[in-house]
Amino acid sequence: MTLPIPARLVENCAKVQERGLWLERLPHVVRDLERRWHLTLGPPFDGDGMVIAWVAPARLPSGTPAVLKVGMPHMEADHELHGMRFWNGDPTARLIDADDDSGAMLLERCEPGTSLRELPEPDQDVVIAQLLRRLWRMPPAHSPFRPLSAMTDYWSEMALADAARWPDADLVRDGLHLFTELSRNATTTALLATDLHAGNVLRAERKPWLVIDPKPFVGDTAYDATQHLLNCRGRLRSDPAGTIGRFADLLDVDRERVRLWTFARLAAEPWEEWTGESLKLARAVSR
Repeated sequence: MTLPIPARLVENCAKVQERGLWLERLPHVVRDLERRWHLTLGPPFDGDGMVIAWVAPARLPSGTPAVLKVGMPHMEADHELHGMRFWNGDPTARLIDADDDSGAMLLERCEPGTSLRELPEPDQDVVIAQLLRRLWRMPPAHSPFRPLSAMTDYWSEMALADAARWPDADLVRDGLHLFTELSRNATTTALLATDLHAGNVLRAERKPWLVIDPKPFVGDTAYDATQHLLNCRGRLRSDPAGTIGRFADLLDVDRERVRLWTFARLAAEPWEEWTGESLKLARAVSR
């Protein structure tokens, strides 16, 4: 059974056996959902972010436009479907239907669907801050969402396993220490998006901007500033204190905690290739 699959998704799945098996099953999963939900599917999207999921435009029998998303096995995104149900279209794209066995989601299509990256970064700061403050709610006590420490512990294990390639061991260890310390002493917690940057915010008709691709964990709200900041590296490099401070103030979170989380991610988050670039930024942020 043939199915067009973006080359970068194929390349990413080749790195892990579990993902390779998922890729083998993907055509059958998509065709089953296509029949069950009576969808008309277009070719899959093949943009920069199409490396952890198969995503394609769809049309319902009523003619309503939608998007079919089938994500590959990915620790950080394990509860994306639960998050989309929890936020229920505010301020995310709406979940039209879902298949819990495969994790597949039929989502509201954001039209025109251009990303927030079309705006200058200072304007992105304002929009993302508004969206994050709407996302931050505490889920029910028995919800499936994991603590943020589950992700930082996972990253720490990966980084420690690769210690032989660290360019600056002292800096990485400082970051690893902060992963533990900041997760332990948070005073303001909520359900976080954890991966909210301008590429995951799309123009839409129902609302000016909607969030896609959340990776929900419960934890320190200051952490949720980091993903956008890490996508603004030019400003971080030239004015780390001003860039972090402005965004923290828009979010009404503690500037110092945002700085420390940003440093920890730059210094200790595991990378496929440990290079000097992130560590140079870490040093700039640490001052």
